[in-house]
Amino acid sequence: MPATIWIGNIHFGTISVPVKLHTAVSQDRVEFHLLHKTDRVRLRQQMICALEKTPIPAEEQVKGFRLEERKYVLIAPADLEQAEPEGGREIAVHEFVAAGEIDPVYRERTYFLEPGEAPAGYAALAAALWEMKAEGICTWVMRKRAYLGALASGGKTLRLGVLRYADEVIPAGSLGLEDFSLSEKELEIGAQLIDRLSVPFQPGKYADEHQGKLRRLLERKARGEKISLLQPRQLRHTEGGKLLAALEASLKAAK
Repeated sequence: MPATIWIGNIHFGTISVPVKLHTAVSQDRVEFHLLHKTDRVRLRQQMICALEKTPIPAEEQVKGFRLEERKYVLIAPADLEQAEPEGGREIAVHEFVAAGEIDPVYRERTYFLEPGEAPAGYAALAAALWEMKAEGICTWVMRKRAYLGALASGGKTLRLGVLRYADEVIPAGSLGLEDFSLSEKELEIGAQLIDRLSVPFQPGKYADEHQGKLRRLLERKARGEKISLLQPRQLRHTEGGKLLAALEASLKAAK
């Protein structure tokens, strides 16, 4: 089980359910270090003064907000403390929405919630959210930061998803997409192709091919093998006038 990173209570109305927060995702990725090419020693990052061209020790570094060129408002740690959200151990649920109503673009990451001292209340809340197909819009403070989130149920397990604030999301309308007309035949064949390829979601079927290739490449280089570079396969764009023919060919291939 992953380590507990936060302990608190889900609260709405007169209900309070104690929970423990755990990460829901673990990423095992290949990591590289920057080395000195000649002696293979790791490089160390330093903060260099752009004017004096010399390293600046931590005790001489200050934070500042830029107003204009070389004009900053200096911020001390005590100043930042005044802007910190009030701490607490409460996930405050403000309202409930339909589970499919939240646009995926607002979702950032997900945590698992484990029951605390009142598992019966936890189970009842998880069952109710699952039955109602609802999510609770909530707020909480963790590690000196205020979060907006969605409390959801996976059946028996409560999940807490971090949501982006509205001013962080770029409206899709800003892309300025043009309206394109499609024939009924193109729409019909496209729908048939999607239906033919529709299956239940099985995430275990897929793996990170890039990470796999990286690990195999590193293993080969560690054994001293010579690596030959492969040219990536170039895909041709489907021309607008040939869309129907391409859809029909794809539909036949999917049979």
